[in-house]
Amino acid sequence: MYATPVHELPEGSQWLYEIKLDGDRCLAGKESSGVALWSRRGNLFTNQFASIARACARLAPGTLVDGEIVAVDNDGRISFNLLQHRRSKARALQYYAFDLLIYRRRSLLKVPLQNRRELLAEALGRGREPIRLSESFHANAADVLAAAKELAVEGIVAKRTDSFYESGKRSGAWAKYKINRTQEFVIAGYTPGTPFDALIMGCYQGGKLNYVAKVRNGFVPRVRLDTFQKLKGLEIKTCPFANLPEKKRTPWALTREEMKNCRWLEPELLAQVEFTEWTGDGHLREAKFIGLRDDKDPRTVTGEKF
Repeated sequence: MYATPVHELPEGSQWLYEIKLDGDRCLAGKESSGVALWSRRGNLFTNQFASIARACARLAPGTLVDGEIVAVDNDGRISFNLLQHRRSKARALQYYAFDLLIYRRRSLLKVPLQNRRELLAEALGRGREPIRLSESFHANAADVLAAAKELAVEGIVAKRTDSFYESGKRSGAWAKYKINRTQEFVIAGYTPGTPFDALIMGCYQGGKLNYVAKVRNGFVPRVRLDTFQKLKGLEIKTCPFANLPEKKRTPWALTREEMKNCRWLEPELLAQVEFTEWTGDGHLREAKFIGLRDDKDPRTVTGEKF
């Protein structure tokens, strides 16, 4: 189930709030045969996050949990960059469970969220690292938002307490409000450098891939080299962006002349990007690379201009 981006947090007694976590969405399933972890694209996460899989072994057979895998830095803050580049450091990884789809082989999809949350607490039992119950809050939306800004979290997710679990849908029963502007974008080109100068990124609108940014910032030497290794083998001869070339020259535009220096890629890789705002002509201002991610289908990535 997915959350719908909103301009303002919904409020009222029928809504509860959770911290929006900046990590990898993950389903954790326990059967009599063992534990399996899946990304939202259906890729197996079990071996990548072995410490979390081992901890999920204490769940009852026939249980399926929805949650988020995050990495915590030395200051106790959740770091998507650390998650992408330090997965081997198991002590930094945590799994925040926020929903329960199946419990002891009983489907909970048609059970209201408030009841699913009660059963989730029962399913997890006494909290033990690295699994945690994601806290929810019944409070005034303004107070929740003020606290979230003070803690510098990515955003807030609001959920209707009476909502059912609607797999693969954005029904509006879950809503997300972003505080820091971070979003995933499709990498579909680069400009040469050492080994590259900037990544060329975009997102889909109406089924077409549109260019939004040249991203130069956020790369330390090792990350730049590791990222470039992922680009190899994806080069193509034609530009995959539907809105290029651009006629007006701006700091973020790609004109026909500038495109001569670009190398184009199959749009298969995703990157998490932090930026200050969307410009009026659909570009990202002050974009910074945070990390690669592989938990979404690139064709589902659209511009959340909020």
